[in-house]
Amino acid sequence: MIAHPTPLHRGFFMNAWIKIEIKFIGLAVLSGVLLTAAFPKINLAGVAWAALAPMLWVLKDAQPAEAFRRGALFGLAHFATLLYWLVPTMVTYGHLPLVLSIGILLLFASILSLLFIAPTLSGISLAARSPERLLFFLPLFWVGAEFLRSFLFTGFPWELMGYSQFQNLNLIQLSDILGVYGVSGLIVFANAALFLGALALRGQTWHGKRVTPRWAIGGVAATAVLVGAAWGYGELRIAQIDRLAAQAPKMRVAVIQGNIEQSQKWDPAFQIATIETYLRLSLSARPQRPELIVWPESAAPFYFLAEAPPTRMVMQGVQAAGAHFLIGAPSFELRGKAADYFNSTYLVGPGGEVLGKYDKAHLVPYGEYTPFKEYLPFLGKIVEHVGDFKPGVKGQTLDMQGRKLGIQICYEIIFPALGRAMVQNGAGLLITITNDAWYGTTAGPYQHFSLAILRAVENRRSLARAANTGISGFIDPAGRVLDPTPLMQEAAVVRELPLMDTVAIYTRVGDIFAAACLIGSLALIAWELLRRRITRYSLV
Repeated sequence: MIAHPTPLHRGFFMNAWIKIEIKFIGLAVLSGVLLTAAFPKINLAGVAWAALAPMLWVLKDAQPAEAFRRGALFGLAHFATLLYWLVPTMVTYGHLPLVLSIGILLLFASILSLLFIAPTLSGISLAARSPERLLFFLPLFWVGAEFLRSFLFTGFPWELMGYSQFQNLNLIQLSDILGVYGVSGLIVFANAALFLGALALRGQTWHGKRVTPRWAIGGVAATAVLVGAAWGYGELRIAQIDRLAAQAPKMRVAVIQGNIEQSQKWDPAFQIATIETYLRLSLSARPQRPELIVWPESAAPFYFLAEAPPTRMVMQGVQAAGAHFLIGAPSFELRGKAADYFNSTYLVGPGGEVLGKYDKAHLVPYGEYTPFKEYLPFLGKIVEHVGDFKPGVKGQTLDMQGRKLGIQICYEIIFPALGRAMVQNGAGLLITITNDAWYGTTAGPYQHFSLAILRAVENRRSLARAANTGISGFIDPAGRVLDPTPLMQEAAVVRELPLMDTVAIYTRVGDIFAAACLIGSLALIAWELLRRRITRYSLV
């Protein structure tokens, strides 16, 4: 006679399942929050090397569908806590209700998680069903997903794993070969090795397979060797770059931080006061004789050259300063009765002559243009402007007396390929201008600044950063942060920067490593699915 489960038995098993799921949910959320803690403002960079361990514990016996669900929770917790600063931005400047703003943040975090994190961890559960495979496949899949995040649906490679080490000068030198993705891969490899070591100590299994001491010890030893090699490479490379920088020609650059309140920035009543602030700060730097004075994104709150009175006022200040200026301002070009609008920066000579203009090439969705606005009209645009911006030419540089400048406006700095393209086109100095007033004193400005450090190291170029409310300052070709300004203060900082002409390996070859990881991970998933189908048919 076959015994059927009674309602009491069914209730017992259901309660046990619920308790296990709650435990798994808690571990997945914990792992996501720990990963966020590795980034600014918290800056516990060391946590990144073990932050994935709770999530891996959740996956250790999970089927692909379960891994997808649990990975989605991990990703949601990470992105929601990492990008929390979007909520006050939408409330204050998008004029959206708090509840709707939180909903949009959770929707955005969910999309990022479902597109990149959940499929990655589901793929790991599918293809890495042995301890040794986990050790090698986890960094492969993770880096591949990060690379996909850099371009899919216009891309959003904000605070990839490798950026958590932006203050670890020796380790980030690896990025001049493999980009930020190389640093990410190293950290994820360490997570896998430490997790397998913990399983071995506890006598636990990964998908039913015992973690042998050989693999546990080997994984930890390999991590030590890889980190040691990266550290040693960094030590040697820093010394080499410092020698090259000492021999390179120099340029004295001033960055100006006007600290203009965002609510006043586009108010006509404050237009003259804003211009006066930037001119006053620029002239205060004159005793240090800068060759180039850099204003932030949209520092000139009007259509430069098109509006005569404020343009004349700025040009008089430029001539008084006797230096070249980079001036952030919106611009437009007429097309019959219509107009194309651009987020631009102008290079102006000491005599007031316009030497060139760079138009932002990679625009911010829902900030500078509105994709799918026919379906999502409530989102609109946060930026105050009469129409959507148009993108400029990627990789364009500006020529300043034979010295080429690579300008990246705000959001563009998060895309490694843009800075690389400018250096390939001859840029000897990278400059990023931004207006982070949108984000107040949240983690947003600090996270944004951390991304610029890797652009300098990847391409071995000095980088100058001018931000409306901070953080402004300089980054040398080895990744050192020089003269950073505090948030919400006026500042004018001058620094002599080396103009390097060395071409790093990463500048030459780009994201071959990351692309290979993406292709490899997709191929492994396809092979595993094919193998399972063949096995299933052979058993029929």
